[in-house]
Amino acid sequence: MSNRILSIGSQFPQFSKKAAVSTEKGKEFIDLSNEDLKGKWTVLFWWPKDFTFVCPTEIAEFNRNYDEFTDRDATLIGASTDSEFVHVAWRKDHKDLRDLKFPMLADTSKSLAEELGILEENEKVAYRATFIIDQEGVIRWVSINDLNVGRNVQEVIRVLDGLQTDELCPCNWNKGEETLTAQLNAELN
Repeated sequence: MSNRILSIGSQFPQFSKKAAVSTEKGKEFIDLSNEDLKGKWTVLFWWPKDFTFVCPTEIAEFNRNYDEFTDRDATLIGASTDSEFVHVAWRKDHKDLRDLKFPMLADTSKSLAEELGILEENEKVAYRATFIIDQEGVIRWVSINDLNVGRNVQEVIRVLDGLQTDELCPCNWNKGEETLTAQLNAELN
């Protein structure tokens, strides 16, 4: 890759893009920017191309877990370098994508993917990247998979839970379990 991947501690880049939010005529698109993310946790996940094979399995799984993100006061956004029109066409075409509850960001200029450092060099498509961004717009977690391997949505939720505790979370920690801070405090008393 020619660009460096923006990582933990970096401010998420400024952007303003179209996003597909519906298949209903006249209500298909919205404008989406950093302003829409202020004050909330955001999970932004990227896939390489619409009308492919691994991508809809991930998008459908994120959609099945949509309430898990909203219960954590997190905005969920999917993205690729395809246009908002291609996103809508794919949603109409693929049964698992028809009733998505989150926006599909269209980075047709590839500027945001490039600024994030996740644009694959040869095909100029986004890697399977996932960013967790805090309420101040700071990137707190990045995960990137090769083009042919889907991600684990439960792991994204687990990491979001851990970040939201603002405490030390041990290996394989899950929401509801004790954090290391709680364990250390108990040991000291």
